[in-house]
Amino acid sequence: MRRGGTRYWQYLSFLLAIQEVNQNPRLLPNITLGYNIHQNFFDGRVTIEALVDLLSTGQANVPNYSCGGQNNLLAVLEGADSPNSIQISRMLSIYNIPQINYAFVSHVMNDKRLFPFLYPMVPKEEALYPGIVKLLHHFRWMFIGLLTQDTDNGERFMKNLMPLLTQNGICVAISQSIPHVKTNYVIDILPFENWRQVNVFFYYVETSYFVAGVVHAEQIFHRLLKPTAGKVLITTITWDISFELTYRGFSFRHIHGIFSFFLGTNKWAQYDYSLPFFSTITKFWKHAFNCSYLKHALSVKGWTRCREREKLEMLPEDYLERILSLDSYRIYNAVQAVAHALNAAYSSRSNRRVMVSLEVQKLQSWQLHPFLGNAQFYNSSMDKVYLDENGELAADLDIVNWVVFPNKSILRVKFGSIKRRGSPDVQFTIDRDAIVWPKWLNQTLPPSRCVESCRPGFLKLVQEGKPLCCYDCMSCAEGTISTQEDAEHCTSCPEDQQPNKARDQCVHKIITFLAYEEPLGVVLASFSLFLFLATGFVLGTFIKYKKTPLVKANNRDLSYILLVSLLLSFLSSFLFIGQPRKATCLLQQMAFSTIFSVAVSSLLAKTITVVLAFLATKPGNRVKKWLGKSLANSIIISCSSVQVVICIIWLCISPPFPESDMSSQAGEIILQCNEGSIAMFYAALSYMGFLASICFMVAFLARNLPGAFNEAKLITFSMLVFCSVWVSFVPTYQSTKGKYMVAVQVFSILASSAGLLGCIFIPKCYIIVLRPDMNTKAYLTTKTNLESF
Repeated sequence: MRRGGTRYWQYLSFLLAIQEVNQNPRLLPNITLGYNIHQNFFDGRVTIEALVDLLSTGQANVPNYSCGGQNNLLAVLEGADSPNSIQISRMLSIYNIPQINYAFVSHVMNDKRLFPFLYPMVPKEEALYPGIVKLLHHFRWMFIGLLTQDTDNGERFMKNLMPLLTQNGICVAISQSIPHVKTNYVIDILPFENWRQVNVFFYYVETSYFVAGVVHAEQIFHRLLKPTAGKVLITTITWDISFELTYRGFSFRHIHGIFSFFLGTNKWAQYDYSLPFFSTITKFWKHAFNCSYLKHALSVKGWTRCREREKLEMLPEDYLERILSLDSYRIYNAVQAVAHALNAAYSSRSNRRVMVSLEVQKLQSWQLHPFLGNAQFYNSSMDKVYLDENGELAADLDIVNWVVFPNKSILRVKFGSIKRRGSPDVQFTIDRDAIVWPKWLNQTLPPSRCVESCRPGFLKLVQEGKPLCCYDCMSCAEGTISTQEDAEHCTSCPEDQQPNKARDQCVHKIITFLAYEEPLGVVLASFSLFLFLATGFVLGTFIKYKKTPLVKANNRDLSYILLVSLLLSFLSSFLFIGQPRKATCLLQQMAFSTIFSVAVSSLLAKTITVVLAFLATKPGNRVKKWLGKSLANSIIISCSSVQVVICIIWLCISPPFPESDMSSQAGEIILQCNEGSIAMFYAALSYMGFLASICFMVAFLARNLPGAFNEAKLITFSMLVFCSVWVSFVPTYQSTKGKYMVAVQVFSILASSAGLLGCIFIPKCYIIVLRPDMNTKAYLTTKTNLESF
């Protein structure tokens, strides 16, 4: 049962399908498939009359009355609209006759409890929704309009689709219902700025509403849009709209692109078919093949006499395209599906009982239901229509662009597809280059957005009281990036990377440490080397003049220990320069604290020796027995041992280790030594300060004792420099980061060591080298007597 309209190629599709079944020896052998064709013109009364005619066996239309007629109605194939399809279903259900529907109808008809004998040959409308969302996201059309027919189906479509669009970040700026009228009715549309911003409209429509809807859409666009605006109309219908586009005379002055979803078809018609003559479509034969059945046909220029066996490949291209169109394909597919169901039903009967004669037993219509409702029936008998993993009817869909040329000809261009078979997810593909845009659009994609996209490096900031698609752009916060347009949030870079200036990608941080190659490293290393050589020169001078009174008067062995300690302290600064390693990290603080403890201990021993020497000169004082090397060595060993114990505990509890500091300095990865235990680091430093303080106090008290070469004054001044350096070191060390923190400690080591070297040994070297006259026993005795006086 066909809907209204004189589409001869659709009749031809039905007839070709019947012919193919009847000529196929493996499909319904020894059975000829018969048919009746009725039109309903989308009219309920005509539909009922056609059904009564189908259900009546005699000449008169009297249902349920058999008077010798031969009416073996097994199934009804129909492509009516939803209201008429419901009427057909209600009447056929009385007789348990299968209803094969190849049109897109209301979702209400999916309810098997109300329509148990309805078998749709096309997927449900909801199958389009994921494709709609993916299509919009692909072209970044985020601000759209919805146009629907003013019916229950249109209201349901809008109610179901709008939440899905909102969930996927798509705003429906306009929603308009279009009434179904056949007059030039002008829709009352209030001026609304969004009509100018929205360039993409979804138009939900059923077959009978399409013409009125397009006319009204043209009215809306003509009244509200700029002449240069390019609007895209996307229809959710999956039937062939080429007939309406071609023969309704639409101007398409404002609709510059028409997209729709199309059930994927195969070129099912073989070009070697011979077309039998059907009296019902003689008009088609005349126009399609330029032939006539009249005797004088040859006298007409360009015409021939119809042979009634014309070949399909002889058809013009536009006729051939119509035969292979979606409507025709669905008709063909439905006939093939019913034929396979009939064949399966007859085969099942033959397997259960042996045929006693060649006569085929009569099949009842209700016996087809088990085969029409079988999943295998859909998956094998119907091309590109099948049951998915949820048992619901599905299909692979094409996304097509309908190109309307100035001469009103239509071209259907496939530019995308939605495939579901064999995969739980929708497989969506788009070929933008296949889309044909009007020339004045310069092949550019019409935008449909409320605001311009946020560039990478920015994030969307929703404006209060406005749709989600109308947003501001805000730069990503410090340390974060966004790599996509319209990012909803910014992400942090990995620890070893940082955002670039545009904050749209992460770049690797610079690895930094106190290296020998950089200026600061060169300066510190040069000073260390210079001071090391200077200390070596002093030590060499003292060794060379070790028998002179000046060297001997100030405890020669303690001077050697102090100078060696200073040599090692200058060398220890090289442990802090260069890339930190595990060994250097372990040696840095241990060597520094131990060496300085030995140096300060030797100074303390020198000072105590001076004090004891002065006391020993007094009559009756028993301190003289303490003088000697044993006292000095005991002081150095005991004081240094405490620092060694602290270092051993430090190594056992939490030793220093190399680490990469990625957060202290922006854009840098600092390679440094972690002290392990900060408490132990400051414990070692505090003990060294404690020794220095005692040494300073003892030296200060002994600074005025008589003697030609009394070192107490020199030690006092040197310890003042030493303590000043390390007291200022603590806050400076804590306030710096990275390589500068290391440089502070190296500088403190060099400055304090240089202070000891300069304050104690430079005056002596001056006398030894430049004033040898003062380095004599006579001068020593004279100076001592004068100071005592």
